[in-house]
Amino acid sequence: MPNKVVHFKSIGPVTFFRNRRSKNMKISVKPDKSVLVSFPFFAKEKEILSFLAKNEAWIIQHQQKAGEKRNKFTDGMVITTKLHTIELGIGPTARFDVKNNVVKFFATNFQSEKVQLDIEYLLTKIYRTEAHMTLPRRLDELARLHGFSYAKVTIRNNKRNWGSCSSRNNISLNLQMMKLPDELIDYILLHELVHTEIKDHSERFWKRLDQLTHNRARELAKEVKKYSTYTI
Repeated sequence: MPNKVVHFKSIGPVTFFRNRRSKNMKISVKPDKSVLVSFPFFAKEKEILSFLAKNEAWIIQHQQKAGEKRNKFTDGMVITTKLHTIELGIGPTARFDVKNNVVKFFATNFQSEKVQLDIEYLLTKIYRTEAHMTLPRRLDELARLHGFSYAKVTIRNNKRNWGSCSSRNNISLNLQMMKLPDELIDYILLHELVHTEIKDHSERFWKRLDQLTHNRARELAKEVKKYSTYTI
């Protein structure tokens, strides 16, 4: 089975990911209740689907827990991003108004799951806009400052990582980076720039990254792990 996303009636979207490093099949439920099935290169489609079916009850249980843990957007909440302020309020109809950098979002019922998803969608659009405005420019600044070169940069809404660097030195950045402190954004950008020279995570890689982060590479890596790549 190739890497793909399939929608199942009982559990929703499931991403099937072939992992060359994996020896066993694994299932994880993400904060947005989507499901990731990781499987070894040699696994057959029939085996993978059977494994998924056997764990359906477990998946549904953890989806319910994920729903309970998600941050709830409420009436009167103010969300501040790098460049925008989003104000949430009760209104006679669901709508949003934009004036300068202030976005006012109105809903009739903030307990509705649809409203919660609508706000997440709005946040993602704002993060995407801000990411395109700031990340490529900052990446270029850091590359020039430290003598790196790369091919091109793309912005994506990636659920698996904050960034990546291909064998051809194309850098992909996660728009969710916009909710991180500036220090951690710079760390991720430098992390990917170092990958233009060193393609693995060897001690040589971390030593090079330490040179650029005042010997704080692993400390900053731990800080990044406190954040989720999901809009919650």
